[in-house]
Amino acid sequence: MIKILNAQQVREIDAYTIENEPISSIDLMERAASKCYAWIRQRLKSKKEVRIFCGMGNNGGDGLVIARMLGGTGHKVTVYKVMHTDKASEDLNKNKKRLIGVRNVHKVDLHENDPFPEIKKDDLVIDAMLGSGLTRPLKGFLSEVVSKINASGAVVVAIDFPTGLFCEDNRENDPKKIIRADYTLTFQVPKLSFMLASNDEFIGEWHLLDIGLHPGAIKAAESRYFVIEGQDLRSFYRPRKKFSHKGDYGHALLLSGSYGKMGAAVLAARAALRSGAGLVSVQAPACGYDILQTSIPECMVIPDEQEHFISGLGDLSPFNAVGAGPGIGTEEQTARTLKLLIQNAGVPMVLDADALNIISENPTWRGFLPPGTILTPHPKEFDRLAGKSSNDHDRLDKAIEFAHQFQVYVVLKGACTAIVSPDRRVFFNTTGNPGMATGGSGDVLTGMILAWLAQNYSPLQSALAGVYLHGLAGDMAASRRGFEGLTPGDMVEQIPKAIKKLFLTQ
Repeated sequence: MIKILNAQQVREIDAYTIENEPISSIDLMERAASKCYAWIRQRLKSKKEVRIFCGMGNNGGDGLVIARMLGGTGHKVTVYKVMHTDKASEDLNKNKKRLIGVRNVHKVDLHENDPFPEIKKDDLVIDAMLGSGLTRPLKGFLSEVVSKINASGAVVVAIDFPTGLFCEDNRENDPKKIIRADYTLTFQVPKLSFMLASNDEFIGEWHLLDIGLHPGAIKAAESRYFVIEGQDLRSFYRPRKKFSHKGDYGHALLLSGSYGKMGAAVLAARAALRSGAGLVSVQAPACGYDILQTSIPECMVIPDEQEHFISGLGDLSPFNAVGAGPGIGTEEQTARTLKLLIQNAGVPMVLDADALNIISENPTWRGFLPPGTILTPHPKEFDRLAGKSSNDHDRLDKAIEFAHQFQVYVVLKGACTAIVSPDRRVFFNTTGNPGMATGGSGDVLTGMILAWLAQNYSPLQSALAGVYLHGLAGDMAASRRGFEGLTPGDMVEQIPKAIKKLFLTQ
């Protein structure tokens, strides 16, 4: 897992690295800026003019180092030292001296009442003004500089962090006073604000640069926020044995579908099969019998007595895990069936879609959810479950408390899906793409998580594997189909390849 740390923790790790590597602070700055330079140089067209806006602290020092390196390789660079304070950091002053005599670099001290330089749309702007330590909204001169950069239309690369953005909670921030970066080059660890959709317009595409901060200090730092890596899943994956049989991989029961929504059952069941469940049974209304038997012959079908919706619950003893919700509707008899399931399951469960909507209409049922149950809401479904949220950070806080209060796992779906555990830890996923924002994608995820539960992986392991592989399968499908033409069926077909890529190709 990659830890997500706050600005204060990163400062402490910087200091620890300087003392214990040991390395001087200016040499650590040189190392960090050189990583930024390498990333920028790889993507920079030789004729593009570079404008670097530097603050008076160490983030500005990073900008001066980048200017020296770019100028030294023939790029035309203008450095604007934004004079928002009379105080400058020691390392910034040292790097200012190192710029003397460097060809191709023009230096400008930019004061509050000076005419603002013209920025052309085809320029590259590098934001090295403040970094990640800000805790109050910008005001005065710096906010004016930010506004003018944003209005320029130029591509913006933020060094470590977009100026004006807070590292974690931006509920009290002013969005008009934050740099809108196209790219953010951040150092060593990601920041919480990167994971929230409302900050995407400021961060753009972020890249994590390893600058060699002390691994011992990072390991010792405490955090409840993490980013999932493929190696985390490989650590608990159990390869199949030669003499194993279908019974070793679990029997999954899926309650899914209603009249006009049998596609949800088809997608979820296919995803469960493609994710390794030994057996998959689907309980569906009678109208879905022919559809399921024809489209998924590998599944067993339990037809409900009702023609158009699920109305009862049979014997659950043959099953190792249960999934419920995709396409089931909210009929009164279906709701009663869900209540019986919650009360009598006795095996791990994943609940999605209409199952969550039914629980939202019957909030006292939340207290009866078996510990370890996995809920997979999108933001609006979660708001119905836990109360309306004012923004992404508020919703995440509510998800943390909801998971802890009811001892369940909340898979809060989005671009960086958050898996929230009962112990208040949060695991963010970074696989996936905008093409997956289409109806049926969540049904596929439900089937995938169900399959891992049926194979006797823990609820946390099942959620981590399901979410990561769901995104990876989506990425593989998008590489063939593009975003606009991507369908959930395309994702399902890529699940085996995603599993093979993650677990079997080393």
